[in-house]
Amino acid sequence: MNEIVRAWVEGWVVSRGAAPPVPEPWGVTIDVGRPGHVHRHVFGAVGADVEEAVVRKVAEGVTGAGVWLKVFHDPETVGSWLGPDWWIDPEPGCLMTTPLPPARRPAPPAGYTTRTWTRSGVTRALVAASDGSFAAGGQIAVTGTTAVFDQIETSPAHRRRGLGTTVMRTLHSAATAQGAHTGVLAGTPAGHALYTTLGWRTEATLTSARFGGREAG
Repeated sequence: MNEIVRAWVEGWVVSRGAAPPVPEPWGVTIDVGRPGHVHRHVFGAVGADVEEAVVRKVAEGVTGAGVWLKVFHDPETVGSWLGPDWWIDPEPGCLMTTPLPPARRPAPPAGYTTRTWTRSGVTRALVAASDGSFAAGGQIAVTGTTAVFDQIETSPAHRRRGLGTTVMRTLHSAATAQGAHTGVLAGTPAGHALYTTLGWRTEATLTSARFGGREAG
């Protein structure tokens, strides 16, 4: 299994409170336990090493709605391997990494406050507006020397004010304080520009596919 994928999986299950990953010959299976996201199958290969026959075989074995596939290949190619019962996210994600040198916690922009706290292995950062409402936030899970950054979000009313950068740098500081040397995340197209600006490097494209159930007939 690709080591970056493994690091992402190990941190993601802590961040989301999911079940420990179950090893498979092709990757891992994770019980998530949500109505629209019951389980996910994460393939361990990346890019040209992803095998069509393996993806097809795993997909054909899925029978229940709400099962997801996470494949580190482009969605057009992956979509051609799957049947009509699969929904393919048209906006591919990206697996990204960055070194985490020691860093100080940044001050928030004027009019905002930041707070961090850690529970059950997850450190959360909150940026609040002057009225106390949510402006931006995110979280990390540190496993060994790797910190997985997750659920980075800025409220639409507070975008383009540097709050995403504040959250990322606040979490960076918290990660290094916990002994992390490398950051890993699975980002969306919307967040890619921010992460790249902050020095993150794209390692692979990530396609997400959700099974909707077999069509009758």
